[in-house]
Amino acid sequence: MAIAAALPGALAAQPVEVVQLAAPDAFSTAGRETGLRQDLWRGASLQTATTVLPLLGAKPLSPAAQVLARRVLATGAPGPAGAGPDADLAAARANALLALGDPRAAAAILSRAPSVERSAELSRAAAESALLAGDDARACAVAEALSVGRDGAYWLRLRTYCQAVAGNAAQAQLTFDLAQAQSRDAVFGRLMGAKLAGAGDPGAASLRNGLDFALSRSLGLDLAAAKPAPAVAAALAGPDPAAPEWTLPTGEGDVALVAGALAADRPVPAGALERMMETATKADAKLRPAAQGAALLTAALSGPLGPDHRGRSAAFTVAEGKAPAGRNLAIEDAAQEKLIGETALLALWTSAEAGAAGPALGDRIRIVRALQAVGLEADARAFALEGLLALK
Repeated sequence: MAIAAALPGALAAQPVEVVQLAAPDAFSTAGRETGLRQDLWRGASLQTATTVLPLLGAKPLSPAAQVLARRVLATGAPGPAGAGPDADLAAARANALLALGDPRAAAAILSRAPSVERSAELSRAAAESALLAGDDARACAVAEALSVGRDGAYWLRLRTYCQAVAGNAAQAQLTFDLAQAQSRDAVFGRLMGAKLAGAGDPGAASLRNGLDFALSRSLGLDLAAAKPAPAVAAALAGPDPAAPEWTLPTGEGDVALVAGALAADRPVPAGALERMMETATKADAKLRPAAQGAALLTAALSGPLGPDHRGRSAAFTVAEGKAPAGRNLAIEDAAQEKLIGETALLALWTSAEAGAAGPALGDRIRIVRALQAVGLEADARAFALEGLLALK
């Protein structure tokens, strides 16, 4: 009894420490487990992030760049200093993951994003994610909850679709007329016109975005006959991102041996770099560019070159890439400072500008070296392997 009587007072005497929790930012929510550390964005430039993320949702990337982009964007970690709960940045992150074939990661991020209804960009990402997943009800709920920018053309079109599938034909017709009066869209007009009429030839399917995809699907059109946007193509391919499939060279040459080792996640064979350096030094004019490129890509995966390899590589005539000098300086500095996220974003910036074929050889060598330096070894090996396979 004495203990019971004394307990409240004892508890009351204990000091209570109040800890102010940091507000979630545009990068804190994880899309999936990636194995990357919580300090991923330490020291990263917010300006670089706001520039690169929209590119990743709009530009085609090579297979190696896609894998790197998915890893860094799906990682849940405190973002660059100053990011805060930036709705546009969160939307760009989700849109990029959708376009890169990771809809589950995008959906996970969007499900935890605060105040989606107060951001048209974030709401659009959420609606598109739902439409691509075939969840019309969730997309329509997002459209209904939106509190800003409701009169934008996209939202009028989405509400037209939602009203049509709900059987509210008269309301859908009115909203359709408003949408077309504000911003006429011939493709949407053709498809939705057929949907509202319930008869007639709607023409070919359109897969420009999730809304077109949902509308074309609801009309029973042949989706395989249309050219899909990247996010739609990813949705059609399945819920999980596919790993790159490499067509490896045959034979016993060192390029084939190194490519096979990289594809199988094995170390570069002992002596291979030395032999490749020797071959590149002695190759005739026709074979020299590919031999030098292969040697430099392999050297970029190694540690310090040593005086002999430095001397040989310095004499190689592989041209500089296409990235501007400022970005080259930035990625070299970020790699030296071990800034993982910043290095990845700068590599992806150059990759996005290069397109689906991947960076130019000079840029790729620098990217491989930088990724290796910050511990992104699997990605460095993928960029090197992709480059080796592209050499002619």
